[in-house]
Amino acid sequence: MMLALLIALPFLGCCLPVLAERFGRNACAAAAALAPLLGLGLLLGQRGVLAGERLFARVDWLPELGLNLSLRLDGLGFLFALLILGIGLLVILYARYYLAEQEPTGRFYAFLLLFMGAMLGVVLSENLLLMLVFWELTSLSSFLLIGFWNQRSDARKGARMSLAVTGGGGLALLAGILLIGHVVGSFELSRVLEARALLQGSPLFPLALVLVLLGVFTKSAQFPFHFWLPHAMAAPTPVSAYLHSATMVKAGVFLLARLYPVLAGNDLWFYLVSLTGLATLLLGAFTALFQNDLKGLLAYSTISHLGLITLLFGLDSPMGNVAAIFHIINHATFKASLFMAAGIIDHETGSRDMRRISGLWKYMPHTAVLAMVASASMAGVPLLNGFLSKEMFFGETLSWSMSGSFKWLMPSLATLGALFSVSYSVRFIHDVFFNGEPLNLPKQPHEPPRYMKVPVEVLVGLCLLVGMAPSLTVAPLLSAAVAASLNGTPPDYSLAIWHGFNTPLLMSLIALVGGVLLYVQRKPLFGWYAGLPALDAKLVFEQQVQRSVRGAKGLTARLQNDSLQRYLLLLLLAALVVVCAGLAPLSSLAGQRPLSSLDAVTAFGLALLALSGPLTAAFHRQRLVALIVLSIAGLLVALVFARFAAPDLALTQLAVEVVTMVLLMLALYYLPQRTPKESSSLRGLRDFLVALACGVMVALLAYAVLTRPYDSIAGYYLANSVSGGGGHNVVNVILVDFRGFDTLGEISVLAIAAVGIFALLDGLRLPVRERDGEGRPWSAERHPLILASLARLLLPLALLVAVFIFLRGHNLPGGGFIAGLVSAVALILQYIACGSRWVRTRLPLNYSRGAGLGVLIAGLTGLGSWAFGYPFLTSSFGHFYLPLVGEFELATAMLFDLGVYLTVVGATLLILAGLGELNPPPESPASAQEAL
Repeated sequence: MMLALLIALPFLGCCLPVLAERFGRNACAAAAALAPLLGLGLLLGQRGVLAGERLFARVDWLPELGLNLSLRLDGLGFLFALLILGIGLLVILYARYYLAEQEPTGRFYAFLLLFMGAMLGVVLSENLLLMLVFWELTSLSSFLLIGFWNQRSDARKGARMSLAVTGGGGLALLAGILLIGHVVGSFELSRVLEARALLQGSPLFPLALVLVLLGVFTKSAQFPFHFWLPHAMAAPTPVSAYLHSATMVKAGVFLLARLYPVLAGNDLWFYLVSLTGLATLLLGAFTALFQNDLKGLLAYSTISHLGLITLLFGLDSPMGNVAAIFHIINHATFKASLFMAAGIIDHETGSRDMRRISGLWKYMPHTAVLAMVASASMAGVPLLNGFLSKEMFFGETLSWSMSGSFKWLMPSLATLGALFSVSYSVRFIHDVFFNGEPLNLPKQPHEPPRYMKVPVEVLVGLCLLVGMAPSLTVAPLLSAAVAASLNGTPPDYSLAIWHGFNTPLLMSLIALVGGVLLYVQRKPLFGWYAGLPALDAKLVFEQQVQRSVRGAKGLTARLQNDSLQRYLLLLLLAALVVVCAGLAPLSSLAGQRPLSSLDAVTAFGLALLALSGPLTAAFHRQRLVALIVLSIAGLLVALVFARFAAPDLALTQLAVEVVTMVLLMLALYYLPQRTPKESSSLRGLRDFLVALACGVMVALLAYAVLTRPYDSIAGYYLANSVSGGGGHNVVNVILVDFRGFDTLGEISVLAIAAVGIFALLDGLRLPVRERDGEGRPWSAERHPLILASLARLLLPLALLVAVFIFLRGHNLPGGGFIAGLVSAVALILQYIACGSRWVRTRLPLNYSRGAGLGVLIAGLTGLGSWAFGYPFLTSSFGHFYLPLVGEFELATAMLFDLGVYLTVVGATLLILAGLGELNPPPESPASAQEAL
């Protein structure tokens, strides 16, 4: 329960900032801070996790599909949850002073809390499918945050690029997780982590690994998917400080750490992960040096450090795992503080261009000190936390398994990457705070409000504390996280500040000295870089998007030309090809099973049924006649169901047929009774041949299927209908119990469709036709007295029948769907007989609410089973005794069936009543009195 509450708090708190915005910015920020504050309290109350304890929570939802609401809190989840909540709380305070007065801060905080909840879901999920849901939610919420300033083109384009790249990676990750679950037989993380030998022994493992890594690399901006992150800097700086340094981009490396025990330990992992990380480390560090935009420099440095973390995981050693997780902690602190410092500079000077904001030490000394300490930590200066994890990194590259003359390659490239890191850190310090005076700034530089610097001070203080006293600060957290990542005992390692004069220290000194010298002698390098061809990733991406849009439009124009005839032709031809291809390998169409005998009455009915199709086509230009002929098909199908002992289906078919006829009659009122000939003789011949071929194809397919034995699930339903669902009506038990989830989805779609149709019809008014197609005037008596009187008499009787059908549905033919259609027909008859005004005056029903209430009741019925520890939509039943009444049965499925009933009634009437009111003429007093 605690874990679920921990994730739910940000989601529950999303609306609070919006509501509190009217009381001022302070109230809005305080409301937003409530969720992470409570979350931190809950999290820090579970200190046993640091000693190796693991907490689990699980609610079965769809266990047959492997989708359960399973949560897990171990050392790794504790670390990331602490970063998400802690830095999130600091960002909320920072944003209070960063955002302008006129900006919708409530909406900003709501998006931020939505993202916070999604990230907590990612790091605390025990079920991999559940983790994927939250994974995609982080992409959606980050899209909203990056595009928060939606009036700016760069924000919209950056958000779209981020969503496209990370969303595409999410699809690859989904496929990889599905393969893992298929091989292991479970999506529960605990079982997956114990199935390393099984998974890596599967021929599907290479494909699964590549797909998972695609999801990781896109989310964590690894080469060649790194280009989206710099363009996401169009987001407000609090977003950059939170998403792009401490949380979202860390989701990918979190997944590397989480799945490390089951995916690592093979050559494919080593080469894919380590080489990708190395390329990202070098490319990001090199490119960061030449950026003139403060956030651009920090964005590329983030890419570089994410590459460093990925490289450490790819080196595939326990100590590499330690160094990677340690650097995750350190990078989150110094990079978040640097982004905040960059935001302060932008906020107080009006510019982020390092060519204009020189010499700020004189105007912003406090901010300068904080930014310089954080930059020194990023560069790996001793006594700061970045130095410790960088030394671990150097030590791991020295143990690279490549032997021979290439053994020096990895340490040399690692030192080169660190050298560039020092150089761009020095540039950040020198070009911003020294290097002369500011040039043409929009604002006079000055220190920010006092409390705007507090989050930066906290993070910089952590850089100092961890750097000088790691064993007293971060050691327990790091040990617990490493143990969870390795799914075992962490290796022996030391967090001492001083390890003596050794090779990693020498590599650090080379990087520090070389980075400073490179910056001092930067002019030739900068001149060479300026001569390189410009490549704008955003422009290339937009060009590809536009090219895809043009291609889609061209393909759509070829396939979708607004001709229903053409759509049907393509559909039928495709079905013909697929079925013929399936039947072609058969040596004989006839199987060993004999066909059932056919009596004369059934044969006559089937002949009429077959004849109704050609007759409908023959009279299709006379629409009313065609509709009457078509109704024969519906009636005969109902009789076929009754003939073959399917009374539920027969009742449903009859009710659907009546509703469909009413719907078509309402639609035909606005269409001409006759239509002109539109097809040539040649096209008519083509359509006839296609129809004949499809008819023969269906007949052959039915013959091939019916003459062959087949295994049906019907036996299971028949055997378990009473014992498992408490009902003798197997069809109804299937709908409300065995396949209740399908039914819930269907009524949801029905309700959504009804609301969509209502929205399309709302406000639409069509002219009233004064004469029919033959030129005869319509009757002046809109509501005939006999029809109105009979309709009012039939209404209570029909509703009584509907109640009877509803109550008997669990054991005899009937149920909520049929009862809903009967009620809908009875009510729509009142509209036809007496008019909309008359009905709405006496039956003021809100059909959209009725449909929504039905879906809600059905969903709550499913949720109710959770309260008793059963999977979603599990039903229960029992027998009870009442004096005078006797013994009777009650089943929770009846509540679900009630939801089906309400949805069917609400959705059907919402559609039909809307169609009937497209041309409501003013009712005369005489006709209204007559209707009364």
